[in-house]
Amino acid sequence: MPIQVLLNIFIAYLWMFLQDETSIINFIGGYIAGLFILFCIRRFFNKPFYLFTLVAVGKLFVIFIYELVISSMMVMKHVLRPKVDVKPGIFKVETDLEGDLEVTLLSLLICLTPGSVVMEITPDAKTLYIHGLNMPESKESVLKSKSVFEKAIKDVTRK
Repeated sequence: MPIQVLLNIFIAYLWMFLQDETSIINFIGGYIAGLFILFCIRRFFNKPFYLFTLVAVGKLFVIFIYELVISSMMVMKHVLRPKVDVKPGIFKVETDLEGDLEVTLLSLLICLTPGSVVMEITPDAKTLYIHGLNMPESKESVLKSKSVFEKAIKDVTRK
């Protein structure tokens, strides 16, 4: 992917310098022309077209922002209650992600779920032990978030 980005920037600069004037508009035009050229020759690269990966990263970011807003609302709901009524507990979650990057990203994103903290990851990186603040509610929300995040993480890291 880095070689594709560098090639696209090179094409954009080449396009800009071959025009009559050097401006940001010419650079953007060259960048779009470079995208088209790289898309046409994408089969010669080992990695998929980098724009697809950037779209997947953007999708993961949008999912992250959505979950962040929802978790903030849930935390405010717990904090603003007059009486704290929680049933903490520990549960395990199986994952089919592979590699340190994928599992670390999933564990960081799961910590975003309100009232849940990843306590430990097994050495084979297939099981996460999670502490939930309010057990029935926390486990359901973590499992829902896990499936959404796993799919988005796979879209970013595996192509």
